[in-house]
Amino acid sequence: MPAFSDPFQEARATTGVMQCPFHGENITMILRHEDVRKAAKDWQTFSSDAPFRVPIPSEEDVRSMRQLPIETNPPEHTDYRAIAEPFFQRAKDPEMIAKVESLIQGMLAAAMDREHTEIVHDFALPIQSRALTYLLNTSEKEAETWIGWGIHVFKVTGGEFKKGTVLEDYLNAKFDEAEKQPGDDFFSALVHADFRGRKLTREECLGFANLAFAGGRDTIIHTISCALGYLGEHPEALEYLREDPKRITLASEEFFRVFMPLTQIGRVCPQDTPIHGVTVKAGERVGLCWASANFDEAAFPKPAEVRLDRKPNPHLSFGFGTHLCLGAPHARLILRTLLKLCCERVKRISVIEATERVEQEARFERTLGYDKLVLKLEAL
Repeated sequence: MPAFSDPFQEARATTGVMQCPFHGENITMILRHEDVRKAAKDWQTFSSDAPFRVPIPSEEDVRSMRQLPIETNPPEHTDYRAIAEPFFQRAKDPEMIAKVESLIQGMLAAAMDREHTEIVHDFALPIQSRALTYLLNTSEKEAETWIGWGIHVFKVTGGEFKKGTVLEDYLNAKFDEAEKQPGDDFFSALVHADFRGRKLTREECLGFANLAFAGGRDTIIHTISCALGYLGEHPEALEYLREDPKRITLASEEFFRVFMPLTQIGRVCPQDTPIHGVTVKAGERVGLCWASANFDEAAFPKPAEVRLDRKPNPHLSFGFGTHLCLGAPHARLILRTLLKLCCERVKRISVIEATERVEQEARFERTLGYDKLVLKLEAL
């Protein structure tokens, strides 16, 4: 079966919220599609100006700087976002589109030459890392370092999440290099950016880069893995797309809806805030539960069905409102290119081994991809 689940269905239908403890903090999760959209747009009530507290659980123990621009509100957020946006819009450039197609074409060819391929670590991670070098306009050699970090950029040997010193050390070295020998890359752009008439501090530079590496890493990796896993379990889906490649755009949005790796994101309420009978006290957090909103029956007819022609598809997998994901064009480019090349070059995908990735919390258990996925890809 495909690696997705909807553990919020009952609470979404009955109360619209779920209170769940995360590392000793009780967080009110907002579950309904329309409620999540409204909260995402209302930054005065549901604030992102909360260093370390936008991710759930909080990340004080895994990084030492505020992530930018995600952990800010307008108008500060608007000015910060303008610095990074040109790099993330590179995903629409013909040159980058061609490079991503060549990359994925090569990865598929290598996979089809083998008896079978482990997708999460040996296929999706290299694609994500190498494509990121194109986005950040840095040397493709850097990808080998990033691949060496594994799936989770903050995870170190021993299995526990600890302060990401490997990433921070790497980023500081890149910024030192950019100060001495500036280029056209992301690191140089941050070092020499103008923010309200001044240069960014080193901490601000680190905040941008930290998010660039952490934010789009496992999300893209798990989307690739889930899409290929689904095509392996449902060979008719690959044939459906092959019959008319114009179907790929809608299909990719459906994959983004169903295979949403990020369950929720945090907001802090500056004032006491009532939500469906629950009062969130000033200074406490709510969770905007993207994963629940994406399965809301009020927005998606028969949401548990994977409908590759679903239209409209107002999924929230890239967020909503001010903080709409900067990396959305990049993610769309990678998935659509992968599906296009599978249609053109892959005859059949077979699942050899699958170990589901399961998020286990006090009030819910959610399947969201694979820890390991071994596939056989046969060439046309």
